[in-house]
Amino acid sequence: MAKYVYHFGGGKAEGKAEMRNLLGGKGANIAEMTNLGIPVPPGFTISTEVCTYFMEHDGAYPGGLEDEVKSNLRKIEKIMGSRFGDRDNPLLVSVRSGARLSMPGMMDTVLNLGLNDNTIDGLITRTDNPRFAYDSYRRFIHMYASVVMDVEHHLFEEQIQARKEKAGVKLDNELSIDDLKKLIADYKEVVKREKGAPFPEDPEEQLWGAIGAVFRSWNGNRAVVYRRIHNIPNHWGTAVNVQCMVFGNMGDNSATGVAFTRDPATGEPRFFGEFLPNAQGEDVVAGIRTPLPIDKDDTNPLADQSLEATMPEIYRELEGIYKNLEKHYREMQDIEFTIQDGKLWMLQTRSGKRTARAAIRIAVDMVREGLIDKKEAIRRVEPDQLETLLHPMIDPAINAKPFAKGLPASPGAASGNVTFSVEDAVRRVSGGEKVVLVRLETSPEDVEGMKAAEAIVTARGGMTSHAAVVARGMGKCCVAGCSAIRVNYEKQTFEVDDKTFRAGDAITVDGSTGSVYEGSLPTVDPVLDDDYHEFMSWADEQRRLRVRANADTPEDAATAVKFGAEGIGLARTEHMFFKEDRIPVVREMIMAKTRDERVEALKKIQPMQREDFLGVFRAMDGRPVTIRLLDPPLHEFLPKDEDEIRGTAKDLGRSVDDVRAAISALHEFNPMLGHRGCRLGITYPEIYEVQVEAILEAAVIAKREGIDVQPEIMVPLVGIKQELEQLREMIKRVGDGVLEREGVDVPYLIGTMIEVPRAAVVADQIAEVADFFSFGTNDLTQMTYGFSRDDSGKFLNDYVSKGVMPRDPFESLDWDGVGGLVSIARAKGRETNPKLKVGVCGEHGGDPKSIEFFNREGLDYVSCSPYRVPVARLAAAQASLG
Repeated sequence: MAKYVYHFGGGKAEGKAEMRNLLGGKGANIAEMTNLGIPVPPGFTISTEVCTYFMEHDGAYPGGLEDEVKSNLRKIEKIMGSRFGDRDNPLLVSVRSGARLSMPGMMDTVLNLGLNDNTIDGLITRTDNPRFAYDSYRRFIHMYASVVMDVEHHLFEEQIQARKEKAGVKLDNELSIDDLKKLIADYKEVVKREKGAPFPEDPEEQLWGAIGAVFRSWNGNRAVVYRRIHNIPNHWGTAVNVQCMVFGNMGDNSATGVAFTRDPATGEPRFFGEFLPNAQGEDVVAGIRTPLPIDKDDTNPLADQSLEATMPEIYRELEGIYKNLEKHYREMQDIEFTIQDGKLWMLQTRSGKRTARAAIRIAVDMVREGLIDKKEAIRRVEPDQLETLLHPMIDPAINAKPFAKGLPASPGAASGNVTFSVEDAVRRVSGGEKVVLVRLETSPEDVEGMKAAEAIVTARGGMTSHAAVVARGMGKCCVAGCSAIRVNYEKQTFEVDDKTFRAGDAITVDGSTGSVYEGSLPTVDPVLDDDYHEFMSWADEQRRLRVRANADTPEDAATAVKFGAEGIGLARTEHMFFKEDRIPVVREMIMAKTRDERVEALKKIQPMQREDFLGVFRAMDGRPVTIRLLDPPLHEFLPKDEDEIRGTAKDLGRSVDDVRAAISALHEFNPMLGHRGCRLGITYPEIYEVQVEAILEAAVIAKREGIDVQPEIMVPLVGIKQELEQLREMIKRVGDGVLEREGVDVPYLIGTMIEVPRAAVVADQIAEVADFFSFGTNDLTQMTYGFSRDDSGKFLNDYVSKGVMPRDPFESLDWDGVGGLVSIARAKGRETNPKLKVGVCGEHGGDPKSIEFFNREGLDYVSCSPYRVPVARLAAAQASLG
């Protein structure tokens, strides 16, 4: 017969730490503490298998569960010497969730279960503390009615506030026994009014109501959102822990608290935590009362009220337990405890949440202490956490509420005055002002404004939209898809609810959380310490994959090198075209009516591009640099509004009608699949010829400066062997001509991006004329799915929340579909050309889960934005360790 319930208590437990998949993290760790002889209130865990069954059978339970629960209740009663529902000596229990990975605060909890109008008398008799008993009862009604019966939380808050005002007190614990009795009646009246039925008095009914509520909370909105953010599978389910209540609110010799075995903010090896005397667990986190420190830290003005000062024997016992737990788990622990009438009880231990800085220090310290080895240290730090170390962040001491939230598209925090256009951004910044660029969405034409701005906010777009990708490459913080804001370019305003923000208003953007705040909030700058550098050296020792960066400017390249990049995997030449002094020349080239006119305009661009490439070669100082030839369609460089059209006509000495005609001629219904990439190179080879000449001329200068330059010329959007074959012949002709003319030998590679599904399927043919492949997984994902990455944000959240797909495929690689094409192309390409270098330059190159796949497939390198380089280095090390 199947077993669904696992007992713990009396120094023995049926579970253990390794059973977290079945018992959840909380249940497994409670069992482990029990087996270690640590004082834990007895109870039992209902397994995650029951949650799965409950969800699949419309709230029904598997056969035999009810008998198992009753049997395990009897075990608790025997240990505690009390009975569930007994009038004279009642057993009260808590009902809590417990997923296999910690999801703090995301699911429901019910405390003090078993109280009713009869058992309250027994609790008063047993404790000789009527105030405590009535306080526990009113808490139970409030919590149970809110969690199980869906009665609005604020209705109870209104009642207690009214009761406090009537009694002339400010704090909950100042209410008299008589006040609490009246409040209990008030609460019951709220339940009867809202639900049309009285509050349940039967403890058995209460228990099964709470168990069902906890299981249902697995699919509650906040839990679903949390799982989506943290990539926790929906099918895992939660366990339910039913545990004997112990009370921290029985008087001055009782207390409740939360502590960490090391400082979760800094990683400092000190006991860190807070407690409240005469309180229950929710009081510590509710903020109603100011918690007191655990230890006697002389710098804390409340040191004389600390647990160490007021209950020294309990403190020493807790100190011994925390040291035992950390040594046993070889990991920093987050513990919860209650002191009931002078006796210490441990309620929970789990791996403690921590900042990135703390995670690194704890890992490094534990290696030095001999608790773990370097490989385990590498596994302990979440790669995505590292990015928060590299950007400014809002001062943690500031308590501000955002007025809007979007996607955390590029981390960091910055303040500035609102601006809505590139021209206004550049003008304001040139006058010494700091700005935040707010747009409906961005395009390559906005790059100059994005570069000038401190931060970017867009109302549309996703994590791989143009704004997100470019902002990450620049190291600018960005919030994308902030749908709460309504942008009006004409009025130069954006609105959120009933509030209007105008150009020039100050806002603060937190790209790490996706939050936008009113006003300028203070930030703190990052510092990379010795622990960070030592930790990253350990990661580099373990990884096989090389890590490059996507960088378009010398500044970006220098940043990439600082963060450990081993080359550039993608330098986008089109971003260089949008600079203010170049766009008129680019438009002159596009407006040319003959090849000769086009070449004449390109000659003006060539020295500019040469300087761009030379700056990047210098910054990379001998590391390989992959330069992608022009990719976007030409219409993206043309003016959009009437003022720009007239200005362009004037600059070029052409009529306004000529400019409009050019815009019309280049218009495409689906430009993403239109006249772009290598198709431009085939149609207008002179564009690529000038770019190749500029690349090799820059390489020659760098070589003469003593730099072991390694250029790699990449042709975008190839889907047919003949496209690359013809362009390769042109590149060799022009490139070799430059080297022969200059009398300098610079080896260079010619390759292509694999971003068209056909290219993956015929990769064996394309590899005949390629030195390297670089997977452009952004476009490959678009074309494989038929999704527009700029528009799919409107429905992909629904797809994920409804289980159509596990995650957004633009954020993390689709292993089966897009990954399948990567695997096919890699295998076919290397079958033809065993020396073929294979890498990734899409945004997936900085995603840890995608890096795991690329490592498995035997790719040579990944390339990502400069600020994701440390993330990729650590993720590659973890992928190698398996």
